[in-house]
Parts: sequence; C-alpha cells; structure tokens
Amino acid sequence: MHIQWYPGHMTKAMRMMQESVKQVNCVIYVLDCRAVSSCINPKFDEMIKDKPVLYILTKSDLVEQKDVKLWINYLNSKNQKFVVADNISGRQRNQIIEKLKDINSQMIERYAQKGAKKTIRAMVVGVPNTGKSTLINCLCKDKRAAVGNRPGVTRGKQWVSLAEGIELLDTPGALPPAFEDQQKALNLAFIGCIKEEILHLDDLAIEIIKYCKSHCCEVFCQRYRLQNISEDMVEVFDEIAKNRGYLLGKKGYDYDRVAKAIVTDFKSQKFGKIMLDYPN
Repeated sequence: MHIQWYPGHMTKAMRMMQESVKQVNCVIYVLDCRAVSSCINPKFDEMIKDKPVLYILTKSDLVEQKDVKLWINYLNSKNQKFVVADNISGRQRNQIIEKLKDINSQMIERYAQKGAKKTIRAMVVGVPNTGKSTLINCLCKDKRAAVGNRPGVTRGKQWVSLAEGIELLDTPGALPPAFEDQQKALNLAFIGCIKEEILHLDDLAIEIIKYCKSHCCEVFCQRYRLQNISEDMVEVFDEIAKNRGYLLGKKGYDYDRVAKAIVTDFKSQKFGKIMLDYPN
C-alpha cells in the first residue's frame, strides 16, 4: 500500500506558515502521542529554524502511560521543552503557558529591562488531526478555533489571544510533500491524520490486521470472534463478515463494511491503547 496525499490547500498552508513564522517569537509543535515520530514534518523543521519550540504531546490518554514515559525520558535526554497533554480536560493549561514563558524568557527579560511588557506570539503547527485547534480552545477556555475528529478542519490561519499576554496563530495541518518512509505514512493513516476518502480502506484494513497479528492478536480475535488470524486476508475478511452478519445476500460478503469496521475500531481503541512509534 503506497500513500501519498498533498492537496493544493497544504501547499498554500505551508507558504502561509513560511510567511507567518517571521511574525512570531516561538512555535508550538503538536504531536499525537500515538505516533510521535510519524507526526514530525521535516518541512516544519526547515521553516522553524532557530525559533524556540515547545512540543505538545497530545492525546496522551489514548496510549499507555508506561509508553508515554519512554518519550518523556527521550525528550528530556535531548533537552527539549515539552508538555504531555490529554487534550480533553485542559489540565495542562497553566503548565503550557509557563513553558511558553520559559522558552521566551530572554526576550521577555530584554523588554522588561526597558520597562516594557512583550506579548508572546506563538504559531501552532502540526500534521492534520493532531489536536491543534482543540488545544487552542483549552488554552483559551472557550471555543475559538473550529475542531473536528478528522483531518483538514482548519483551512486558514486564525489568531486568538489569551489573557496572559499570549497570542496564538492556529494553522492548517500539513503533511510532508512526500513520504520517504511509508511506515510513517501508514501510521498517520491508522490514527486518522490522512483522509479516508483518498485511501483504499480494504488495503488499510489489511495493514491493520497485519499489525494486530503481531501486536494484539488475542484482542483482535476476541473482537471478531476468530480462532486465529489467518495469513490469507480474504479468509480473515470472510470470517469477520460471517460473524458480524456483513452480508450482501446471494452476492456474498460485504467487504466494505468489514474494512470500515476494522479501521473505525482501531481509531477508537477497540484493540487497546496502542502506540505506533517508540523513541530510538
């Protein structure tokens, strides 16, 4: 399965970000805890250059905490500034604000010596559907940015202000123009960062089955009442369709419903809290 998705609005978004980065003091880089490495966009790294960066590891409630600790240890070893956030409760709001002030402390001090108070301007970047807009709304304590559990909700830039003297620029999610590592593309497809409309769901479902066979075979079999996961993917689809009643009358089994069920179940943690990327 080969994945490539870089529509015109992403090209436009990257150009906009390249211009906007000149107007900000720092960058908030949003990464989904389920696939941290896969969420790294090399084009963002080129664009950011020497700007201070605060990494936000979102959706930490969707993975096991022992796995999150591996990333915490790794980022600490690299002296990176970061906050682990569940992206739902907003409990990390004050921690994020303090970290933003910390990475901009030299600039704040320079202005303070002149008797001035400097507003911190931060650009929020990330691949689609990592939770950028949800994070901004948590920081603002109300709904300022459009959100949705699908990629491509934010299409233009949106400035929002916090009471603490911080301005945030919400930007559209953008993928790399090309995936040198197709496993990373696959990981992003697994967690919903790539639109289902451009994917072949049956192929994606097969990749999920292969993953589950290696990592959570027992849970997958229990979910679909299978004795085991066969090497023959058609046989697996047939068994699931038969057990679920996904039938097309005399025409056989409804493979589309099987594929949709597998993809949806993976995204909704029916196979457990799965982390796809681990630090090297």
